[in-house]
Parts: sequence; C-alpha cells; structure tokens
Amino acid sequence: MPLTRPLRLFLIGGDRRSIAQARQALQLVIDEPSRVAELAALTGDEEWLVRQRAADLLEKLAHSHPDWVAPHKRVFIGPLADSEQWEIRLQIVRALPLFEWPPAQRRRALEILRRDLDHPQTFVKAWALDSFATMAKGDGRLRAIVRRYLRRFEQSGSKALAARARHIADRLSSAR
Repeated sequence: MPLTRPLRLFLIGGDRRSIAQARQALQLVIDEPSRVAELAALTGDEEWLVRQRAADLLEKLAHSHPDWVAPHKRVFIGPLADSEQWEIRLQIVRALPLFEWPPAQRRRALEILRRDLDHPQTFVKAWALDSFATMAKGDGRLRAIVRRYLRRFEQSGSKALAARARHIADRLSSAR
C-alpha cells in the first residue's frame, strides 16, 4: 500500500501570490474524493496561506463536484468567513451561491455577502455582489439591494466594479 502524502504538504510555502502545489493537491482530491474531508479540515489550519489555498480548492471542487463539497459547506459560513485576509474572503463569497442552504445557514450566507458588498478590496466587493445577486433570485427585498449596489458600482469610478455590475445586470435581465 503506497504512503499517502498529506494534502497540507502541497499547500505550504511561498507567498500570497503563489499557489504552492495546489494543482497537484486538487488532482489528488479528484482522484481520491474521500480526501475532501482532509482538504476541508485544512481551512482551519494555523497558517493563513494554507487556509486560503484549501478554501480555493474547495471552491473549485464545488463548481465541478458540488456533492463532494456539500457535506463540508459549513466551513464557508463559519469562522473562516470572518478572516482578515481578503484572499480568503474572496473564496468565501465565490463559494456561497454554489450550495443549497437551510434557512438559518442561508441567513448567515446572505449576511456574509451583504457585509462584503462594502469590503475595501475590489475583487471581494465585486464577487460578493455577484453571489448576492445569484442568491437573491425570487426575493424582491434582496433584489432591491442588488439594484442599489449595481448603481453604486456603476458610478464608483472603478472599471472593475462597473464591468462586474454590467455583467450582473445583463445576467439578471436575461434571466427574466
């Protein structure tokens, strides 16, 4: 029986601009889905870069294999969601609309997104609105918040926020 290398060893090292050996870790989890639990546990690691890379990989997996990540989705609404690192917050806001949430957890997910609509980091803010808009479908009160932020982003002077606002508005208008 071959020795299995801990996923953490693939996610350590480098700086915030590097991904260490995250691609290899992702492939290992894809090849052996039982390791999703190990990956989810790394979102509580002592090193923030390991937490961020683990959250990033979980978010990536949730796009292609949401059923694998769903048993661990609570990591996205737990303490990790309140991280000081914007890179972690980005992974959180991108992952939240990928899951069905029971009512109390949905409220928490929407609170996180609503809070991060005003995050100082542009990427976090833009993706928070994108995800909030996705989760707001069918709720007029939440859609009013989306419309208000779409206008705010369009008038912000930020090309990135304006572009994201246009993308969201186009998606919402085509969904009608």
